[in-house]
Amino acid sequence: MKRAVATVLLLASATAARANDSTAELAAGGLVLSRSDVIEMAREDLFLSRDSVRVDYVFRNRSDADVASIVAFPMPDIEANPYQNVSIPLDAADGFLGFEVSVDGATVAPALQQRAFAVGIDVTQDLVARGIPLFPFGGAAEAALAGLPADVVDDWVARGIVIIEEYDDGSGMKRVVAPFWRLSSTYWWRMTFPAGRDVAVRHRYTPSVGSSAGISFFSDGRIGGGNHADYKTRYCMDEAFEKAVLKAAKAAPDGYPRLFETRLSYILKTGGNWASGTIGDFRLTVDKGDPKNLVSFCGDGVTKTGPTTFEMRAGDHFPERDVEILILEPFAVDPSSGG
Repeated sequence: MKRAVATVLLLASATAARANDSTAELAAGGLVLSRSDVIEMAREDLFLSRDSVRVDYVFRNRSDADVASIVAFPMPDIEANPYQNVSIPLDAADGFLGFEVSVDGATVAPALQQRAFAVGIDVTQDLVARGIPLFPFGGAAEAALAGLPADVVDDWVARGIVIIEEYDDGSGMKRVVAPFWRLSSTYWWRMTFPAGRDVAVRHRYTPSVGSSAGISFFSDGRIGGGNHADYKTRYCMDEAFEKAVLKAAKAAPDGYPRLFETRLSYILKTGGNWASGTIGDFRLTVDKGDPKNLVSFCGDGVTKTGPTTFEMRAGDHFPERDVEILILEPFAVDPSSGG
């Protein structure tokens, strides 16, 4: 795939403070069909921003008989690792992405299947039997774990289901039983694709967006080091994009660009799981959110369509790679801080 990047120059007046905080994004994607030998994807219109993922599909049954199928939306797996910061966009436990779906304009209420794994072993029933919520964040799971008998805690530690965190919060040492399992969640529903007819399917959700205070590919007054090589490949950063970062650095009092990273991932490769293996008419729209922001992503023939939007279109598109988007935003700081 050819590399193309959408780049917008940063206003030199932006200011920021440096920090090392980083939160990891969770990659989600589109819909998956259980049966795809006669169902083709005639069109996919994909909109990505840090606040919203919107996907409009047109599926076409090219056979002469109705086809009943399971359609699924795999949520990103959650690793309950207390040593890593992960972006959970909504405080809604099972529905932490706020997933919504409609078929031909009618809202669908999908079922939700969830399983918990530790060291690759399904431990869902262990948690359910003890009344432990499968969703590991938000405090409910940790509160329930606190009531486990000591012998169960010892067994679950040995099996990699939980870990023991020990720390001093200023009032003495604390010992907390913390989740350590992986949660796998999938929304799914049954639907029928009528013979020879198009079906419009729309779904929406709030993405998990990673962030870093500061830029991880800039050091000692230059582009390079850190994640630079990985970012060049993942986000197709080109010379114009990097020059914009250097311009921001030159405008800063200490030579460090007053920007922070936000990262968005969308799993597109599973989109090849249908009859033709390609998307008949594919359109990707990326919205960087603010005209002052910089954005970089890989794509063929990317064009600017508005102050903050960029578009890529392709016919008979075969998704060879997932969509990875890097947005650099000006830091907002208190002017009285002198930063």
